[in-house]
Amino acid sequence: MVKNTTKIKRCAWAGNDLLYQEYHDKEWGVPVHADRLIFEFLILEGMQAGLSWITILKKRSNFRKAFHGFNPKRIAQYTENDVQRLLADPGIIRNKSKIKATINNAQCFLKVQKEFGTFDAYIWQFVNGRPKQNRFHTLKQVPATSPESDALSQDLKKRGFKFVGPTICYAHMQATGMVNDHTVDCFRYHELK
Repeated sequence: MVKNTTKIKRCAWAGNDLLYQEYHDKEWGVPVHADRLIFEFLILEGMQAGLSWITILKKRSNFRKAFHGFNPKRIAQYTENDVQRLLADPGIIRNKSKIKATINNAQCFLKVQKEFGTFDAYIWQFVNGRPKQNRFHTLKQVPATSPESDALSQDLKKRGFKFVGPTICYAHMQATGMVNDHTVDCFRYHELK
């Protein structure tokens, strides 16, 4: 259940939308180590490119259904028939480049898993295995990228990933708790510190 909005202080971006608030309160910034969920966030962040995050959140359950629970093994084997199926699905973002990138990224994801044992072991090395604790007071202070997201983006691209620019990578790092970018006055900042 979402907490009462009048009694607690949240990051300003959570606004008054209950879906945004629930995502903020329960997921955003929580360290994620399960490969499937890391993959889901990586794909959703790429799907968000050029759109608002609330658009993605509203379609998230549709994405999960359309992309077989974000199972990278299954997605890596998608064919042109799957691309056409997804392009016809009004419940998701029907962008051919993003859909093809998702299939490509699933294939690349599996290669990284094979090399490192888990994708978790690979991606968390960019923050030395633990969340980076920032101390921002306002949203204006929160950067769109960081040296870590730049390095992650560069390495993912070298490994063949698509839709993984530094801004997308930083958003991914925020979502999966690799960085704590809750503002210091937000109730979640101290819970996640």
